[in-house]
Amino acid sequence: MTDLQIRPGAAGSTTGAPAVRPGLLLALVLCGQFMAVLDGSIVNVAAPAVRTDLGASGAALQLVIAGYTISYAVLLITGARLGARYGFSRLFQLGLAGFTATSLACGLAPTTGWLIAFRLLQGAGAALMVPQVTSLLQRTFTGAARARAIGLYSAVLAVGVAFGQVLGGVLVSADLFGTGWRPVFLVNVPIGLVLLAAGARLLPKLPGDASRGFDVPGLVVLAAALGLLVVPLVLGHELGWPLWGWVMIAAGVLLFGLFVVVERGVARRGGQPLISGRVLRTPGLRPAAAGLFTIMAAYAGFMFAFALHQQAALGHSALRAGFCSAPVAIGFGLAGLRWHRLPARLHGVLPSVAGVLLGGGYLLLGVLLGGGAGIGAVVLAETAALGLVAGFAYAPLFARALAGVAPEDAVDASGVTVTVLQLGQVVGVAVVGSVFLGQVDLPAPAADSGRALLVTLAVNAAVVLVGAGFAERSRRVVR
Repeated sequence: MTDLQIRPGAAGSTTGAPAVRPGLLLALVLCGQFMAVLDGSIVNVAAPAVRTDLGASGAALQLVIAGYTISYAVLLITGARLGARYGFSRLFQLGLAGFTATSLACGLAPTTGWLIAFRLLQGAGAALMVPQVTSLLQRTFTGAARARAIGLYSAVLAVGVAFGQVLGGVLVSADLFGTGWRPVFLVNVPIGLVLLAAGARLLPKLPGDASRGFDVPGLVVLAAALGLLVVPLVLGHELGWPLWGWVMIAAGVLLFGLFVVVERGVARRGGQPLISGRVLRTPGLRPAAAGLFTIMAAYAGFMFAFALHQQAALGHSALRAGFCSAPVAIGFGLAGLRWHRLPARLHGVLPSVAGVLLGGGYLLLGVLLGGGAGIGAVVLAETAALGLVAGFAYAPLFARALAGVAPEDAVDASGVTVTVLQLGQVVGVAVVGSVFLGQVDLPAPAADSGRALLVTLAVNAAVVLVGAGFAERSRRVVR
């Protein structure tokens, strides 16, 4: 990473201190991002141990798993705006400190209630930290260096989801010092402390803009809208999609409409809306964001259904299921690292072409597993190729979404894109997971689960083909 170039003066201090090595800076912020992504999935495999140790009910266990995602998704845009006002580096450190402290609290939680509360706070810490990562990348790196940094960012997002399941299985199986599930949280503490110490030296001293308003009405309405949408999507399939969930989703949609009205009113009065209209008018941003949403929804939904199929039909342990899912994430990550090395003439069409191939790849995997076949070398190779193609669709599209954003709008673009990605994961697990679970009652014979997986992957194929259309639309807009 030594060839990365930073924006002149951006990473130096306001007192004229020399700029830090960009590779070290990039490693620092991406490690923070990796921890945040990891904790969205690492707890899944620890759930049975938590239930046994704390006597958690099914609903309480679901809140332990989902509480993090709920607060994380709801507060992302708020975290981005706080970063703009008080400084991206300062908020990154503050969010990292909160994430580290609440990880310790989760690992020491004496009861299920305390664990749920600490998980909500842990998600809030992640929501303060994560938006600053893309804002720092936008403000610090330029040109080809920014494309490489975004590629690494994409790789971290993909690998973190699968690695969380692998690491969680390893830590729970090891039962270090008889601590059972607690190391899945405590592992964050030493890493967080190291990153905090490094951040004090490496993070650029970018001052905040005290004139940036909070747009409190916009913050409140958007947070409420996101909460009303995310909570039933996260909990719905576990609770059988109760009526209150559908009422919440409908209310969330209405509040999103109210949010648009509120933001337009703020802009008319000369205020600073939470999401700048100028950002949303950036050429290609909206279709690119829509394409990213569909790709991430299909990816997250597939990872969820694939893990269930392995553990509840094929009899895999959580650890084995994690390792069998790893080739998808590795392929995704490699594509994020390498796509920019392809000939420049291919960069424009890469997301849309890869999206079409991705749809075919999901269908092929469904055929391979539809009869209840085991996970052999052919299936692992196909999943690795699937991840590679997904990465070739995702990484250049993410770079395109941010390419036209002015540096002063980096914070708004960061909040929007990260929230879109997070919502894509939530919707993917909820919708694609419900399609899978609606076809089979788990645990089930491998053949029955395989047929359900075939139907699910056919839905995934349709979703990513829609995403390919959005990707092509974004290419034509920015051409």
